[in-house]
Amino acid sequence: MDSRPNVVWASPDGPAFGGYGAACQVTADGPERFGAVRERAEAVFASVDRPSDAPRATRPRFVGGFAFHGGHAPESPWEGFPTAAFVLPHVQVTTGADGTWLTVNAYGERASESGVRDTIDSVRERFAPAERTAGPPPGVARTARTTSRDEWRRQVEAATARIRAGDLEKVVLAQALDVTLDGPFSLPDALERLGTTYPDCFRFAFQPTDGAAFFGASPELLVTRRGEDLSTGALAATVGRGETPDEDQQLEADLRTSPKYRYEHEVVADQIREQLAAVATDVSAGERTVRKLETVQHLFTPITARTDEHALALAEALHPTPAVGGLPPDRALAVIRETETFDRGWYAAPVGWFDADGDGTFAVALRSALARDRRVRPFAGAGIVADSDPDTEWEEVQLKYRPILDVFEGER
Repeated sequence: MDSRPNVVWASPDGPAFGGYGAACQVTADGPERFGAVRERAEAVFASVDRPSDAPRATRPRFVGGFAFHGGHAPESPWEGFPTAAFVLPHVQVTTGADGTWLTVNAYGERASESGVRDTIDSVRERFAPAERTAGPPPGVARTARTTSRDEWRRQVEAATARIRAGDLEKVVLAQALDVTLDGPFSLPDALERLGTTYPDCFRFAFQPTDGAAFFGASPELLVTRRGEDLSTGALAATVGRGETPDEDQQLEADLRTSPKYRYEHEVVADQIREQLAAVATDVSAGERTVRKLETVQHLFTPITARTDEHALALAEALHPTPAVGGLPPDRALAVIRETETFDRGWYAAPVGWFDADGDGTFAVALRSALARDRRVRPFAGAGIVADSDPDTEWEEVQLKYRPILDVFEGER
């Protein structure tokens, strides 16, 4: 059995699971990619014979993600990553508070009950769950920017001019680094380090071939649907962490009180509520708080609702949020395409899973990177509004690179 593709998912408040091999894969291109994935996956689920008394954690899941732009082409460096790609893993191992479960999925003409039993027996013989310790970080040999500081300044100044002229309200511009490692890339080590430092984030990995992996630790939930319950939130506006408790508190106070940061956050929260209006009822926003991570802190507003829509339909309705795209959405996306000097690929797009009931969870693929051999490309962006300063936004982007760079550089 081919060991590719590999998928990994871990959320702060749910079970973690990993899968290898593919019982089935579904892919789609173009603006109708969300609906096409759902249609093809539902045809697969309709033929699945699943025990009715199986624990919820063992249920088969399609795992994967989407490209940020509907017109994405899987060209260098994104070979192997279509506009949408989801895998029903052949072998799925789920770990939760109540234990560890093994699920073997089989689909197609060659699927058989005896083959599933043989796979279960084989995996059981080789499976030995244990605490894993990451090896030493490989180190960074060199980095190269896709966007120079002068280019960035011109991009931000052009964007703010369009905002002040009334053409835009907000746009999120991003950058990428091309990082060459001193040693080999290890996906398990990278995920282990991210899990240690960012346990409250969504850790994910999609490895479609031996030569490529897209992975990260995102702080941003796009949407969770379980039954009729929908959860999402607005995570926008960013400052760094202080060197001392007093400095950290001062930065938090600036984040809470700055008109610029409050505006940047409120437009995201307002737009998410507006986007949900078409697919949910009883939309309600909770108290705005500050979410602190290792290197940055953000304003966060939780949002809940009721819905009978499929998780994929909810992800389509919410992508892209103003926290990664802008306002008005179509105009902001056009500016992103015209401005950025690299291909976003799957960066800042929905990644996650869904099951036969239409339940699922999607995160926004932030604090993420594409890895091939010893080359790693991390991505980061900043929300640009009328009074954005290019230098301040530049420094924010550098802070957002740190989660990925620290994986390879170790403690600074």
